[in-house]
Amino acid sequence: MVNNIAIEKAKTSKIHEVDFDNLSFGSVYTDHMLVCDYKNGEWEAPKIVPYQPITLDPSAKIFHYGQSIFEGMKAYKDEDGKVFLFRPLENFKRLNKSAERLAIPQLPESFFMDGLHALIQLESDWIPTNAGSSLYIRPFIFASGNGFHASPANEYKFIIACAPSGSYFSGKVKVLIEETYSRAANGGVGYAKAGGNYAGQFYPTKLAADKGYQQVIWTDDNAHEYIEEAGAMNVFVRINDTLMTAPTNDRILDGITRKSILDIAKDEGIKTEVRKISVHELVEAAKNGSLKEMFGAGTAAVVSPISGFGYHGEDYTLPELTNSYASMLKKRITDIQYNRAEDKFGWRYPVQ
Repeated sequence: MVNNIAIEKAKTSKIHEVDFDNLSFGSVYTDHMLVCDYKNGEWEAPKIVPYQPITLDPSAKIFHYGQSIFEGMKAYKDEDGKVFLFRPLENFKRLNKSAERLAIPQLPESFFMDGLHALIQLESDWIPTNAGSSLYIRPFIFASGNGFHASPANEYKFIIACAPSGSYFSGKVKVLIEETYSRAANGGVGYAKAGGNYAGQFYPTKLAADKGYQQVIWTDDNAHEYIEEAGAMNVFVRINDTLMTAPTNDRILDGITRKSILDIAKDEGIKTEVRKISVHELVEAAKNGSLKEMFGAGTAAVVSPISGFGYHGEDYTLPELTNSYASMLKKRITDIQYNRAEDKFGWRYPVQ
């Protein structure tokens, strides 16, 4: 346990400058952040300080060799003002899994959980209560040690920063199935939540946007034959009444929302399949009418419905459903997150 985390409070608060009725996603930041440094072979005690810029030497290895990982989480406030997190230990485990892959020192669980708990308690007034809003939480670690030599750094910095945010996406998105570029490759870092994974997505996504699409559907790195992820989210496909998603592997992030959707779908009696889904199967299902839904799943958007997809120069439109799996699953998850329903899975984590 980390007892009595040192807290340096901000002299003044910015909270009164924030329009909580018109929050964009991740662009307004709270008064404080948690900081923890790795030096001399160990993680030092975490502390909470006023939100502020970071000073780094130009030779800091983050700039040269990209040792950077992050997580995405949310804090929610119910109608009684009680604060909850959603499956935070899963975020901690995945952060350390990413750290291992990028040769970053493992973070102690108590530093993550106790630090997170103390920070959210301090910033509880920043948690918005408008429908669909939450406090977005960004834990991240990067190489702060100096040197031009191509090797892991000897110093790192762990930070948790928070941003009150509205909904990530509004409405449905139209996607393009990627046939040239790959998000990740076998043996690579696709399963890690590494910053470079996202940097590599921006250019293909821009090319898709130039063609009128909001996101891309990533395909396998070998033959671009199987669908894998939707932009920065896991992807689900409903053919007839079966809900499917690709299995996790070296290339696919083990999404916490993804796992939650699979569990809720099974609880609802929905047939689920975790298997490879070919582009050919998707196109044929769209043509014969058996493709009912596609949606992305992730922390930021929770569930993001897909209105249609493009492939080989042709667009395929999905039907408008009154009672979609996407809307039902999103409601089940958000009702747990906002303490509006029973949590039979034990996912809700109270912040006392």
